[in-house]
Amino acid sequence: MVKNPSQPLITKYKYSRIIRLFSRQTNLCLFDDRGVNTFSPEGRLFQVEYAIEAIKLGSTTIAATTKEGVILGVERRSQSKLLEASSIEKIMEIDSHVGCAVSGLVADSRTMVEHARVVGQNHRFTFDEPIKTESVTQAVCDLALRFGESTHDEDAMMSRPFGVALLIAGCDELGPQLFHADPSGTFMRYDAKAIGSGSEGAQTELQERWHKSMTLQEAKLLVLQVLRHVMEEKLDEHNVQLAQVTPSGGFHILTNTELKESISQMPVENNPTHPSNVGTQAAPTA
Repeated sequence: MVKNPSQPLITKYKYSRIIRLFSRQTNLCLFDDRGVNTFSPEGRLFQVEYAIEAIKLGSTTIAATTKEGVILGVERRSQSKLLEASSIEKIMEIDSHVGCAVSGLVADSRTMVEHARVVGQNHRFTFDEPIKTESVTQAVCDLALRFGESTHDEDAMMSRPFGVALLIAGCDELGPQLFHADPSGTFMRYDAKAIGSGSEGAQTELQERWHKSMTLQEAKLLVLQVLRHVMEEKLDEHNVQLAQVTPSGGFHILTNTELKESISQMPVENNPTHPSNVGTQAAPTA
């Protein structure tokens, strides 16, 4: 039997082609994973998904709306006994009638809040009226999408997605409103919402206990109770921050005295261990 002299060459050619195709596909996958502006073959932006996952490591943040206003509550994580708790700022004022609570990278949130403040002041100066809560949220979400790898792009504020989510609360002509904005630039309106490390258990409890006829005081106690259930430490006026937005009083962050009084009004629970606290772990992300 005479051997075909071209057979080894064909086999070698096929083998080298397979290697090239495999290497090319591997490089594409790695590029899809690293590129902030590149879609994967499945139509996904991995860097945006990673930013959303980073929020799940942040402090638990809760908000609830009522006909009287909106309540914002945030867990303050202290990594040291020497740390001044008042320096941990996770609830910020955007305008006199709009505020927000953040979870994730606090440094990123400052950029977004400053942008929202400028947009709000420009609107007030131009139209002589306070900006709507939804318009503020839209401006924040527009900024969330302005990231890229090119330094020549003036619109690219960041080289990566923002690693923070915001609960934006406000009172305007449409009444009390609450919006959730995430790094993908998506925003939705909620009656009650929880984000952060304990969001899964907190959101379940909010769905069970929140109702439309709830008063502002009841919403305040609900937010504190949910925070108590998902926090590892005992809740006090130093490790939580609370704020309210009302049509008459606008945005107001509760002082330690007001917060201590609200905590004292919370009902005493026979079983402090709550199912929503299971699996909640503290993380270094703010």
